[in-house]
Amino acid sequence: MICCIGNVLTPEELNWITSQLENGEFIDGKLTAGVAAPLKHNLQLKADTNLARELNKVVIQALWRAQPFEMAARPKFIRPAMFSRYEPAMKYGTHVDQAIMRDHNYVMRSDLSVTLFLSPASSYTGGELVIESPHGEQAFKLDAGALVVYPSTSLHRVETVTQGIRLAAVTWVQSLIRDAHQREILFEIDTARQSIFAKEGKTPEFDSLCKAFTNLIRLWAEV
Repeated sequence: MICCIGNVLTPEELNWITSQLENGEFIDGKLTAGVAAPLKHNLQLKADTNLARELNKVVIQALWRAQPFEMAARPKFIRPAMFSRYEPAMKYGTHVDQAIMRDHNYVMRSDLSVTLFLSPASSYTGGELVIESPHGEQAFKLDAGALVVYPSTSLHRVETVTQGIRLAAVTWVQSLIRDAHQREILFEIDTARQSIFAKEGKTPEFDSLCKAFTNLIRLWAEV
């Protein structure tokens, strides 16, 4: 399941992040690409700095509070975000993200990939995130402050930026629900029960959906 979620960042958060990135120290993105390094032509904010840690804190807090994101991802762990910058002629060729990601403090499995757009879509040309799926390729270029979350098993790429600057925060999620089909089922049930509650309040049908939803999480969750 690919899910687009708008307004993950408040306007104040978005303005603060982009203003801070103007003075950030960016390095060659190849340094963090592993075997995909030959395909990666972008810049990334240097990670081991106070600025990167402050920006990451805002982004991760925004993800944890976004209910649609929680419904789609069921996160157990969210990796610290990386902040990327694409200038004209920069791109990232077709690749799949690493299955296991590790740092000094953690080892995690990547179930879901997240791109949080930071630049207004109208401020640059090109730079679409293209995700391959069984239904064909899908291209995404969302408003600033919106994100797309998609299976980390997917081949994907960032098209060449031909004009302007593309800023984005990217991160990965290890989900409590490892199986993508199970996550989608839970998303649909959760959406239905919330719709029933909004229209009719607490009803026997709502209680039955809550019971099924909770017990499926109990059956499928990896904690």
